[in-house]
Amino acid sequence: RLQRSLFLFLLAFLFICGILSYPSLTEQWRGTSYSPFNDISQDMKGERTKVKAVDRVEAVREAFRHAWNGYKAFAWGHDELKPLSKTHGEWFGLGLTLIDALDTMWILGLKDEFAEARKWVETELLFSKNVDVNLFESTIRILGGLLSTYHLTGDTLFLDKAQDIGSRLMPAFKTPSKIPYSDVNIGKGTAHPPRWTTDSTVAEVTSIQLEFRELSRLTKDPQYQNAVEEVTRQVHRLEGKRDGLVPMFINTNSGKFTRRGAFTLGARADSYYEYLLKQWLQGGKKETELLEDYLQAIEGVRKNLLRQTSPSKLTFVGELSNGRLNPKMDHLVCFLPGTLALGAHNGLPADHMELALQLMETCHQMYAQMETGLSPEIAHFNLQSNNGRDIDVKPADRHNLLRPETVESLFYMYRFTKDSKYRDWGWDILQSFNKYTRVPSGGYTSIGNVRDPLNPAPRDKMESFFLGETLKYLFLLFSDDNELISLDKYVFNTEAHPLPIWPSTS
Repeated sequence: RLQRSLFLFLLAFLFICGILSYPSLTEQWRGTSYSPFNDISQDMKGERTKVKAVDRVEAVREAFRHAWNGYKAFAWGHDELKPLSKTHGEWFGLGLTLIDALDTMWILGLKDEFAEARKWVETELLFSKNVDVNLFESTIRILGGLLSTYHLTGDTLFLDKAQDIGSRLMPAFKTPSKIPYSDVNIGKGTAHPPRWTTDSTVAEVTSIQLEFRELSRLTKDPQYQNAVEEVTRQVHRLEGKRDGLVPMFINTNSGKFTRRGAFTLGARADSYYEYLLKQWLQGGKKETELLEDYLQAIEGVRKNLLRQTSPSKLTFVGELSNGRLNPKMDHLVCFLPGTLALGAHNGLPADHMELALQLMETCHQMYAQMETGLSPEIAHFNLQSNNGRDIDVKPADRHNLLRPETVESLFYMYRFTKDSKYRDWGWDILQSFNKYTRVPSGGYTSIGNVRDPLNPAPRDKMESFFLGETLKYLFLLFSDDNELISLDKYVFNTEAHPLPIWPSTS
């Protein structure tokens, strides 16, 4: 009888332990808030156990739905959500967030959300408006988004809309030099430079080629490709470069570089370098001038812009101004590790991958060393540190706009190395977004101060690229399906819209 009692007691004890170990039934008993997206659980030895990849994938889907629900509730059909004031902001009046997010929804498998967005494109999206749009931004977000969605879905609605906006952007190229104006009125068919200058930025005129080339291939109308490749040819032979590095501005009348003293891989120049490599890949690695310009530029970066911090010897890309190095690096520059890795994957020198590894660590530290775990817009690096810090952030640079460049590079690095730390770094970033930028009523907001976790100073704006790029790259980073947008079949434009690598004609 005693043995039977002990046996029953043991069974009861094991049953209770089993219940207590199942978190969805016992979260209130334990006084903890259980989430299927918790990063770490503790086993009996206190060892860290990572959540399954599927949980992280679902966390991104949940974040997207939360952002999308805010946009749908308060900004439907408008360009941007202002999540704090529960209203919208307008830039071009063309539903930027919705179009930017189309292929993200398709990739994430969000069929209902995609269907309602498609209906809006079909019934509400009109490009005949009397409105000025920026050539570069409308190309990478609208034209790129429509072309990508067409390729993923096969739905000709998106190709028809792409051809409509593409043809309306063509007046920008009617300049004395054929270097395009920055702004186009898509309703009137007129174009002009900004009010304050006759210059365009080099990044803007050299980062529209992937999209217009693809539009020509699909429509069999060469005008789009001819226009953008004329820009590429002119920039290729222009004087004023420094070891392959380009100045930030180019004049639309003369076709010459202006303000030649400054060189950066940040704003106004960044995607020029990205598109050299990606056009070469898009065209099947046949356009040798693009590859030569890219390789020369990377050597120019090594020679002129690379430095290491003190005390931790982080490698960073500074800026050159009239021959003097400024140890300043935009968050935008964090596209570079991924681009370097993509080149190395396609047979470019192995030391490109070594540099990618070093710069990826630096971009990670731009997040990890901030009190909110989110990177500032601009970091200044210490070459001779007196305070023990590698990174300083000036008050005017402490904002975070929900930018994608670091998670973009993490995606490439994980695809090519399979090193799980890149997933962990991406997961940390997503958790910080959820902690400091998520708005309970829907959406995410940019913040003004990444160094103050108690008051990160929300700015009441959700950029379209948060759905178009940041969450897309996080999803692809966590997905175990390498054929989901294979990097041997697609090349991403600078707004994360995948376009196909052209089939070989040889």
